[in-house]
Amino acid sequence: MSTHASAAVISSSVAAARVEPYPDSKKPIGSIRFQPLPLSLSKSVKVSSRICAVSKPNDAETLSSVDTSLSPRVKSLKPSKTMVITDLAATLVQSGVPVVRLAAGEPDFDTPKIVAEAGVNAIRDGFTRYSLNAGITELREAICRKLKEENGLSYAPDQILVSNGAKQSILQAVLAVCSPGDEVIIPAPYWVSYTEQARLADATPVIIPTKISDNFLLDPKVLESKLTEKSRLLILCSPSNPTGSVYPKSLLEEIARIIAKHPRLMVLSDEIYEHIIYAPATHTSFASLPNMYERTLTVNGFSKAFAMTGWRLGYLAGPKHIVAACSKLQGQVSSGASSISQKAGVAALGLGKAGGEIVAEMVKAYRERRDFLVKSFREMEGVKISEPQGAFYLFIDFSAYYGSEAEGFGLISDSSSLALYFLDKFQVAMVPGDAFGDDSCIRISYATSLDVLRVAVDKIRKALEPLRATVSV
Repeated sequence: MSTHASAAVISSSVAAARVEPYPDSKKPIGSIRFQPLPLSLSKSVKVSSRICAVSKPNDAETLSSVDTSLSPRVKSLKPSKTMVITDLAATLVQSGVPVVRLAAGEPDFDTPKIVAEAGVNAIRDGFTRYSLNAGITELREAICRKLKEENGLSYAPDQILVSNGAKQSILQAVLAVCSPGDEVIIPAPYWVSYTEQARLADATPVIIPTKISDNFLLDPKVLESKLTEKSRLLILCSPSNPTGSVYPKSLLEEIARIIAKHPRLMVLSDEIYEHIIYAPATHTSFASLPNMYERTLTVNGFSKAFAMTGWRLGYLAGPKHIVAACSKLQGQVSSGASSISQKAGVAALGLGKAGGEIVAEMVKAYRERRDFLVKSFREMEGVKISEPQGAFYLFIDFSAYYGSEAEGFGLISDSSSLALYFLDKFQVAMVPGDAFGDDSCIRISYATSLDVLRVAVDKIRKALEPLRATVSV
């Protein structure tokens, strides 16, 4: 596949999410809008059926008599741009295009050997049957110990629900506590699924923008001004995806005091990145704050810190009756998580506090990569960054380059067109910021080697050079 073909494939791949063939690249996918390609390029590209497979009925008359429409609830959902671009980048690599992949939020480390062996042993020992819906007792007890020793939180096993990843834990929590018309308060930038999961519950997402000058942290005064009698759930993510920001305890305490004034308002604290944090920053579990224990649904998991993305294992901790409600939902949706993964989860929690030396070595590598990227992007004209204190993302403001014209590409007007420009012309895959509620930025994942990041920085620097002549930066 040619270099130019990558742009056509991203257009067609994203369009495929709406089951529409290329070259109708003007159509929006969620809120993403890709620029149409030059006619000469469009004619030269043959779209792979693996990307845009559209079945055609043999009998049009029969088709017209069958109602195959989708539900309004599903049609209203936006596809995850993170997944679209990650899958696309992988497809391009398989096709021979040397794409530098900085889109996926997935550790590049292997699952620790002792954890993987626990999963293998579970298979060999025949531990391959359905587990308890809420999770095996051994794992839930281990989670309780972890929460007590690391987070200062006391839970019983019946207050823990193990699920197929933290994403499922979050969705079930939102469905359990939100009613139609409720408001879910979401600081932006946000993880791509929060808003869509709120809509699945017939709740209304209320987005509160944050500023890069404030390190993308929620301003308590702005939060207070947005709360109403309909406010039901505040979602906080610290360390944050996509910004890497970490909420200091003092700021969380201010937020907690505001929440305490609103009897209906609960908090979903997404703590999946808690162990990927860079000193002097420290992690505070929201449920550990005064009067917040009964209001807080804590979500965590194994994918990020333990490099276990494919094992699909997460959990929820919270008030017993809410956890029971989530368990009821899970029993009708997926039943218990993989018994094999759960045994691996027990081994992961046995590595020591915060994952022990194995996770500490991963965090050391992430920090080295972060430091390299922060230094590199601070040297680039027109680029603004907030130094992340956790996770493995940079959320970079490239908006000074909006309005520029790229030769052979066209107008760069927003984060989507800039991300497409980076991919099409320089083979670097990143996620546009509008996926996270902030169109001024682009998210870079540095969950890859320093060698790869050096190549990426060089390509991005070269990509920006010709744009400077057309805008003031």
